[in-house]
Amino acid sequence: MNEITIRRPLQWLSSSATDMGTVRKMNEDAVLSRPEIGVWVVADGMGGHEAGNIASRIVVEAFTDMVKPAFLDDLVTSIETKLHDANSRLLEYSEIMLEGRVVGSTFVCLAIHGQIGVCLWAGDSRLYRYRNNQLTQLSRDHSYVAELLEQGSISPQEALNHPEANVITRAIGTSQELYIDLDVFSLQLGDIYLLCSDGLYNAIDLQNIIKQLSHPDLESTVKGLIDDALSRGAADNVSAIVVKGVRAAAN
Repeated sequence: MNEITIRRPLQWLSSSATDMGTVRKMNEDAVLSRPEIGVWVVADGMGGHEAGNIASRIVVEAFTDMVKPAFLDDLVTSIETKLHDANSRLLEYSEIMLEGRVVGSTFVCLAIHGQIGVCLWAGDSRLYRYRNNQLTQLSRDHSYVAELLEQGSISPQEALNHPEANVITRAIGTSQELYIDLDVFSLQLGDIYLLCSDGLYNAIDLQNIIKQLSHPDLESTVKGLIDDALSRGAADNVSAIVVKGVRAAAN
């Protein structure tokens, strides 16, 4: 990255959508886009548990009153605080409304401050970066299958059809201790970031994701991603947020 790119002021545009999919009777996904403070979130209520739609909604609602901090450290701290608050709310909801039964949500969050991007996540909702015609997964799945892949116990092909592919090892609301992974990276003009639930990337392959992200219009990109997943019989809820860095308008 050269000095001109580093110093170039960037504006971040975004578009988002969520859909029930072709099989589910309820949408347990939730999305939040707040470009004015540089925060975007996808939450996926854990399928098979009670009130997954409430879980994902509690996660995204935690960010609705958030204000933009002056410093990057304060932004990250504020996000972590919101997530821990959501974790406490879900545990309380489970105890009061569900007699202690598990209710939880995965999440992935993209935060942008100046020339720095931050990804925070728990579970298997993902953040991808599309840069220079290459798609890179920035988050790492917290799932049983992902652990097996990392250990070399199974192949990528075996992971696609693994019987325990839906087993998540981290989520909000499932335990008193919430462990959040965090990754920090630099931003470039023209970067495109995709936040999505597993219903999207399990329905369409990476080449089709790249094809859609190559579209210049963000709303058309998001619509194309959702429609592509639905046309392939998306068996889960499908959510996507696309965020693109463009040259900021001159003052």
